[in-house]
This record gives sequence, structure tokens and C-alpha cells, in this order.
Amino acid sequence: MYPNLYYAIDDWFGWKISALKIFYSFGIFVALAFIGAAYFLTLELKRKEKSGLLQPREETIIAGKPATFLELLINGLVGFLFGYKLIGAFVASRTAGVDIQEFIFSYRGSWIGGFILAAILVYFKYRDKERQKLAQPEKRIIRVWPHDRVGDLIIFALIFGIIGAKLFDNLENWNRFIQNPVANLLSPSGLTFYGGLIFAAVAISIYAGKKGINLLHLTDAAAPALMIAYAIGRIGCQVAGDGDWGVYNSGYVSDAPGHVVPVRSPEDYQFALRKYSTYFLNGTVEDSSGVISEVSDRHAQTLDKVPHRSFIGPKFLPTWLFAYTYPHNVNEDGILLPDCYGKYCRALPQPVFPTPLYETLTCTLLFLFLWSLRRKIRAPGFMFSLYLLLNGIERFLVETIRVNTTYSIFGIHPTQAELISAALVITGILGMLYFKRKYQASLE
Repeated sequence: MYPNLYYAIDDWFGWKISALKIFYSFGIFVALAFIGAAYFLTLELKRKEKSGLLQPREETIIAGKPATFLELLINGLVGFLFGYKLIGAFVASRTAGVDIQEFIFSYRGSWIGGFILAAILVYFKYRDKERQKLAQPEKRIIRVWPHDRVGDLIIFALIFGIIGAKLFDNLENWNRFIQNPVANLLSPSGLTFYGGLIFAAVAISIYAGKKGINLLHLTDAAAPALMIAYAIGRIGCQVAGDGDWGVYNSGYVSDAPGHVVPVRSPEDYQFALRKYSTYFLNGTVEDSSGVISEVSDRHAQTLDKVPHRSFIGPKFLPTWLFAYTYPHNVNEDGILLPDCYGKYCRALPQPVFPTPLYETLTCTLLFLFLWSLRRKIRAPGFMFSLYLLLNGIERFLVETIRVNTTYSIFGIHPTQAELISAALVITGILGMLYFKRKYQASLE
């Protein structure tokens, strides 16, 4: 696992560049997910515009004005924030023993770095406006196409997606949240996909309505982009080892920290449970020095109730496709690895199903499927309904081998993701039927 870019470069090239510790793997792939979504959304919006399905909107602007105080202030504040944190984190990364993740989400930073970057951004904004300044500012009418607004759409999706993902994660893990609300809200870990999807969808729908963008065509264009963005984001979960893994695979055991082998008999799995019983029952492990550390919040009442499935993959495929202990995971979950010092030196005592990897592979295939159908589907709203159906099915299936908080409803115990994915499946089916009939009726 590579918690941040420092560990990846060190492993690949042997270069120990402390400054790279500020670039966390999960964050990098989230950024790539948004870039990928923006790219495919832009392509599809342009196609719909050429087909006459989406129209531009005329807007009046004032050209040739000098930079306003508000514009300079906003640029200065943004520059100060990034300089204060990023330059501060860069400087802190050169100091031994500093937790960069904790530093970024603290109040600490570099005042000098903040003021320097603020001054640079203010200067560039001022110079840009000065180059465009006219002796007499004038009104101009411009045509803004939907694809021109992709940047705004992505920003809305990013901001409201993170807010929704954090809120849903804390609702799903309420007991953890009430123990320390502030820390859990500000923590960089703990994001629920469906929470982000719902909040972002509402925000984008409101924005699209105000800008006169046909919502059905917009959501249809976004369907493939959302699928590939999710696939890319899950790579970040796998690479960082952020805890979003599946249940234990009792067809394998870890015979040494971080090393996985198939079981020779069912007793091997039971022996592994007993050997690290405090981990499975209390989330604690005792290191060689006798120090007891709490490393996991996943507990079982008894060893018999530890969630697991048994599956041994074909020998011609790598073991990590079916059972993985996530060595050096970003959560610092598990037992200590030998000859490893500092942070991120733990691996799970029992291998689990690498569910983020499964979701990346599945959603990539689903993206290709949706992308191949985009020219063939004529009914507005049908494509997005199909996306809801496929996404709901995919997530519901993966939940069967993933550990999550469950709810008790009329004697059944679904997870939050199972409830939402079931709702998406139903909504998708009803939407497909409705929009198909509506389109057929419009042709008669």
C-alpha cells in the first residue's frame, strides 16, 4: 500500500523525498476521478449540443473593467489558504516525527507561505484584468454552451459531494461520531459515496435549472462520467488501504505479517482467529514490546461471529485478487510488520476480500457498456435511469462481502448502502419504463 506519494516513489525508485508526504494517494485519485468525469462529461455534452439536444444561453457581461476589490480579495484569500497549508506542510514534512495528515487538518501552517502565495495570486489577477481593460468598459452579449459550464458543475460536485459524503458517513457510524463530533467531521477519512452522490445531484440540479440546462439531457450525459469517476476513485481506496475492504476470506490465512497463503485445513483459519483474538473482539493488538494499541473499530461479539466467506481462487491468478492484508495501509490497522519503522507499519492479521479492486474492475466495464450505448438511446432520462439501475445492482452485490453498520428494519438487517442501492434499483427500473413510454408517446 502507498498511503501517500512518498511511499510510492520510495518503493519504485528508492528516492526518499519528504515533501511528497503531503500528497495522499486517496486524494490524488479523487482528483483524477473528477478530471476523468469532467473529460467525458464535456465530450458527451458537446455531442448533444451538435445534435441540437442542448442549446446555448445568452448572457450579458461587462468587458474591459479593471479588477474589483472583491475579485482581488477572493484571490488573496484562496492564495493565503493554500500557501498557509501546503507550504506549511512542505516545511513540516522535513521535520522528523511530524504527522502530515494531522498537520493539514490542524490550525497550523506557514504565515509567510500564505502571504507570499496570496500576493502572487492577487498580482496575477490584477495583471490579467489590466491587459483586458478598456478605456470605456462595454456591455457584451456572449453565448454560453452547457459544456462551457463543466468547470462550475465539477466544483459544485466536489464541494457538495464531500459535504454529503461526510454527513452520511457520520450518520452511518453514529456511535463513533458522538464520541468526538468535531474530529470526525474534520477527519480526511470516512466518506460515503451515496451521500456525496445525493448532495451533489441536488446542488447540480438547482444550478442547471438556474442556467437553463435541460436536466434530463445533463444527467444522461453525466451517467458514463459518474461511472468512470467511481471506478477511478476506488483505485484510491485500494492503493491507500483506507479500510473500505470486504469481510475476511477464510480460504486463506496470513502465515507471517503481510504474507498470505491458502489454508491447508479449516483449523488454520480458527487458529488465526485465536492467535489475534483481541484484535477481532476488541480491535486491539499487543506488540512485541508489550504495548497494547487500539487499531480497529470493527469488533465481533465472539470469534464465531467474525464475518467471513471462504473462497480460494485459481492458482494461475495472483492471490491478492482474492485475499489481501493491506500492508502499510493508511488506517494503520492491524499487526506490526517486521523491519518497518515509523507510520503505516501494519497489516491485517487475516486477509480480506479487496472489494475496492472489484468495484474498479466492475465499474470500468459498466462505463464501457454505457459509453457504447450513448448514441443508441434516444429517450431522454433513460440513460441516467439505466445508470441508477446498474450502480445499485453493483453496490448491492459488493455489500454482501463488505462489513458495514447495519440497521434493524422489520427483522432484517440491511446496511445504509444496501438500502440506498435498493432504492436506486427500483428508481432506475421505474425511470426506464417511464421515460421509454414518454418518448414513444412523443413520436406518435
